[in-house]
Amino acid sequence: MKVIAINGSPRKKWNTATLLEKALEGAASQGGTTELIHLYDLDFKGCTSCFACKLKGGKSYGKCAMKDGLTPVLEKLALADAILFGSPIYFGTVTGEMRSFMERLLFQYLTYTRPPGSLFERKIPTAFIYTMNVSEEQMTEYQYPLHFNKNEYYLSRIFGETETLCAYETLQFEDYDKVVFDYFDPEERREKHKTVFPDECRKAFELGARLVGMGEVGDVQ
Repeated sequence: MKVIAINGSPRKKWNTATLLEKALEGAASQGGTTELIHLYDLDFKGCTSCFACKLKGGKSYGKCAMKDGLTPVLEKLALADAILFGSPIYFGTVTGEMRSFMERLLFQYLTYTRPPGSLFERKIPTAFIYTMNVSEEQMTEYQYPLHFNKNEYYLSRIFGETETLCAYETLQFEDYDKVVFDYFDPEERREKHKTVFPDECRKAFELGARLVGMGEVGDVQ
């Protein structure tokens, strides 16, 4: 079973990437083969509304016609058995790179029918890992779940069963003394990173292992 993780963070060794790596370790522990792709390594754009993926009888029907650095990634994902998405939250939503990627990935499969359907030919499990600077209470206050729920809606419609994992109050800087910052107590945040983040890593590991189990059940069905 092939599990592919997409890192929408510009940092390859920080909170989001770490949790994705832990999730892939969980998938590997259950026999899955894994791959981590960093979007910021790629040269690509979001959807350009060419609608080639929607043309009747078109050679790109159900497939993004754009050719750039994202093309081989989309081809890999078409064959994946499970997909993990990961992004930090910037201004209440995922990064620009993740958003552009999701436009290209999802729109090619979405049908303009009543009700809207999916051209993805299988049901595979997906999951989204979000990392953020705010607490769980602030997340709700700032209405982040509106965005998370919308992502769940489209992922479930296109691919099937999906779930979400959030990591709160993550460590932003290696050295807070070098930046202008008094939003919270840096020492308190460092302590949370030592005591809470390991538990979030455990949850990510379990999530990855769960995805393999969900995919295997789907294969049986």
